[in-house]
Amino acid sequence: MASPTSTNPAHAHFESFLQAQLCRDVLSSFQELCGALGVEPGGGLLQYQKIKAQLNYWSAKSLWAKLDKRASQPVYQQGQACAGTKCLVVGAGPCGLRAAVELALLGARVVLVEKRTKFSRHNVLHLWPFTIHDLRALGAKKFYGRFCTGTLDHISIRQLQLLLLKVALLLGVEIHWGVAFTGLQPPPRKGSGWCAQLQPNPPDQLANYEFDVLISAAGGKFVPEGFTVREMRGKLAIGITANFVNRRTVEETQVPEISGVARIYNQKFFQSLLKATGIDLENIVYYKDDTHYFVMTAKKQCLLRLGVLRQDWLETDRLLGSANVVSEALQRFARAAADFATNGKLGKLEFAQDAHGRPDVSAFDFTSMMRAECSARVQEKHGARLLLGLVGDCLVEPFWPLGTGVARGFLAAFDAAWMVKRWAEGTEPLEVLAERESLYQLLSQTSPENMHRNVAQYGLDPASRYPNLNLRAVTPNQVRDLYDVVAKEPVPKKSDKPDTGNLTAGSADTQEELLRWCQEKTAGYPGVHVTNLSSSWADGLALCALVHRLRPSLLEPSELQGLGALEATARALKVAEHELGITPVVSAWAVVAGSDPLGLIAYLSHFHSAFKNTSSTPNPSSVPSPALSVVSSPTLTLPAGHLPPQVEANTPSTEEPPAPEPSVPLEPPSQQQEAGARDLCALCGEHLYILERFCVDGHFFHRSCFRCRACEATLWPGGYGQHPEDGHFYCLQHLPGTGHKEDMMDGGRTSPELPIPDEDSVPPGASIPTALQEEASPTLDPSRPARRLIRLSSLERQRLSSLNINPSPATEPPPKPPRSCSALARQALESSFVGWGVPVQSLPVLDAMEEEKSSSEEEEDDEPLDSDLEQALLTMAKNAGTMNNYPTWRRTLLRHAKEEEMKRFHKAQAIQRRLHEIEAALRELEAQGMKLELALRSQSSSPEEQKKLWLEQLLHLVQKKNSLVAEEAELMITVQELDLEEKQWQLDHELRSYMNREETLKTAADRQAEDQILRKLVDVVNQRDALIRFREECRLSEL
Repeated sequence: MASPTSTNPAHAHFESFLQAQLCRDVLSSFQELCGALGVEPGGGLLQYQKIKAQLNYWSAKSLWAKLDKRASQPVYQQGQACAGTKCLVVGAGPCGLRAAVELALLGARVVLVEKRTKFSRHNVLHLWPFTIHDLRALGAKKFYGRFCTGTLDHISIRQLQLLLLKVALLLGVEIHWGVAFTGLQPPPRKGSGWCAQLQPNPPDQLANYEFDVLISAAGGKFVPEGFTVREMRGKLAIGITANFVNRRTVEETQVPEISGVARIYNQKFFQSLLKATGIDLENIVYYKDDTHYFVMTAKKQCLLRLGVLRQDWLETDRLLGSANVVSEALQRFARAAADFATNGKLGKLEFAQDAHGRPDVSAFDFTSMMRAECSARVQEKHGARLLLGLVGDCLVEPFWPLGTGVARGFLAAFDAAWMVKRWAEGTEPLEVLAERESLYQLLSQTSPENMHRNVAQYGLDPASRYPNLNLRAVTPNQVRDLYDVVAKEPVPKKSDKPDTGNLTAGSADTQEELLRWCQEKTAGYPGVHVTNLSSSWADGLALCALVHRLRPSLLEPSELQGLGALEATARALKVAEHELGITPVVSAWAVVAGSDPLGLIAYLSHFHSAFKNTSSTPNPSSVPSPALSVVSSPTLTLPAGHLPPQVEANTPSTEEPPAPEPSVPLEPPSQQQEAGARDLCALCGEHLYILERFCVDGHFFHRSCFRCRACEATLWPGGYGQHPEDGHFYCLQHLPGTGHKEDMMDGGRTSPELPIPDEDSVPPGASIPTALQEEASPTLDPSRPARRLIRLSSLERQRLSSLNINPSPATEPPPKPPRSCSALARQALESSFVGWGVPVQSLPVLDAMEEEKSSSEEEEDDEPLDSDLEQALLTMAKNAGTMNNYPTWRRTLLRHAKEEEMKRFHKAQAIQRRLHEIEAALRELEAQGMKLELALRSQSSSPEEQKKLWLEQLLHLVQKKNSLVAEEAELMITVQELDLEEKQWQLDHELRSYMNREETLKTAADRQAEDQILRKLVDVVNQRDALIRFREECRLSEL
């Protein structure tokens, strides 16, 4: 048998090819290998067979065995599934190369063009378990020996591109570098095919290459003509990446990675970071690969304050442009954050060099992400059909903190290759497109938890990857607009802008429907005659009647004794907000004066959308209502002298019940009325339009005004304070002199307990807003009904916010760094014990370790465990009589811990992203609502039908806002759950450290500290129980 040290030069070329770490070295060594073997590169699977036949020594044979095993899967039909199909792949990123590999295994001729000439991105990608298994099956360990060793579950983009490039070259993919794809060249005549427009000077063979399939993987900035993209926008989000030189010293090896820590559940870490360095972050991740890679989300005000940004610009491109970013300050910022996160254990941090020889640190914007409306199209001209597919960032731009980019990118590459296979089989184009779009619907829902567990079975067939697969979720008739015949008139494209005029059936309340509902709910109450949506509500009777009908227990007669119109209206508004979760958008003065009919209609529509499906209580005419009788007494109406002139003039008399009158279309208010209707922001004093009104503690604000003065974060009831000196509002983290807030923030002992809502607390008619796109359900079953969201009242929001436990920085020790994998491994191990320290006979965590032993390869342990944890694991292995299993147990324990840490981080970041998207959506609704409100108030000469349409559109926007606010409330509860879970773990860990000590060795101070920690732990556990109980009660009340 030949050996790599033999005189055969091909062996040396092959070894150079395997070990090459630069793109040019890979290409040159492969050219030399092919020359030595007399093989023409780019010849498809035939080229692979020739190379394999001539390189049969042990080092090469181990790679051939892996590639042959993959190629032998039945789906590839021994490389004949797509024989005769010619493909062009644009882009040599990881997803483009992965798609090219699959197409080559199918037997297609594959040509790949890439405008770059080298791979230089050091940034690190998180890998899901199936991607690790997939790359191992392609020989990743052969090309990159450190691939996923120990507990590593990531790889740098450059290394991933290099190993996929090598596989693609071996499988006969023809690759052209320094060639940019600029567009398609349709066939000029019948019998010719589709070509590509390429720059700068492609060889003739490439310029004349006719293909049947185009796969675009050229990144988010390039989407082929004919595809439309949708922007998913959040609030401003600035990311910073930094790569430092990894010298691979022993000290560096001992530094634990940070799979992700987020402010949502570890505020102490970020408060300490802010205090020590002045750096204000939302999250931070640290991976150890070819470089020490850090990525973090920074706050704009912090970057401005520290001089990283020169000026504050509204346009993001200008804000983060090279002219506005101070490179030296950015380097200091990244170095200080990285040094703090690792406790300075990495020593002197030296930046790695980027492709231009500069320090590899950059700031980028991920405020908005693009998503293609469809994943594939078909174009036809002169009888020549072209199948176009998208993969990678030009299909869906990933949200980096979720770590989904490469995993979902690979899934999309598999799905695109499956589409090409179906195309090559002669399946009808519309059916091919329908199947591809059905798979595309699943992509954003995928996670390691809701895909098939056995990653070893994953293949090209979608059924091997997706449970509950329905390839007919999209029908051929629904994708007809994706089939373009170029000779015909182009199909008009739908606008990306939302059309507020096209209301979804049943989603918006018409004025007539709203009036009928209000009349039905208030019928039979003494003195209540609702004939319109303005003056009929001025005496406060109708609003009290509506609240009483929905929740009879809320308005007790004793509470309403002696109240006039203004007081009764104010009481009804307050009860509806605190008990029903109906946030006011109109003041009691405006209701009584009748000065803001639009605001009143918007407010009543919230009642309608929330309670329209509830059953009515018994008719109040049969059960006397003393509460309402008192309010309806003429002697208890609001004295005229208490009203300003413009209100007094418009206050209806309540001496006699008003006679019913026909409802009339809304008339524009007079200047006098409009002056009385101007609700002003309590902070800036500017006018508030209906959809802009953000109510807190009975005051109205612009949402953009009610922000933390320091970090500009939106403030929530109970989560902010007002500085007594400057009068500005701050979040609790940035409130100057927070010592006086200790009582409110200390463990919740002085905080009110969460209410246990009764059956009417949460109306079953609450609308269901858009769910988190990145948070998937456990199964990918599209028929599964969406669960209803919790709606929180203002008081409940305050009580939830009061669960925060923010210790006084003066009395608490500095916070510990984010949990290490060793700490999480301890948690996983300790969870396998009964009681505290007593092992059971069969440990679940060890069973899981045994299951993974068979799939483990030779790996190195790259992260230390705590000494006592290491000793506990060794003892368990000795007691079980399986010391030979110890390395596998140790490695698997750490890997499981990292997976749990990553899941937690991803969940927090998905919540954060969705909150940002909600905030951006609310801003858009406010802008649309302002235009409609201005039109309704000023266009007195407009036709009544036009006014009616505007009003319906305004109500539709109000309903959408209410849905988003309800979803925001749900996310608020989840944030509290994450925060309390983290605090409980930290306290539990501290308590165990004391309890594991010998009693005789404990000092009085130790016992006192142990007792204090125990009390804090009990407080946190009680808060978690209250939160779970509250959430469950809300769910039960909605059934």
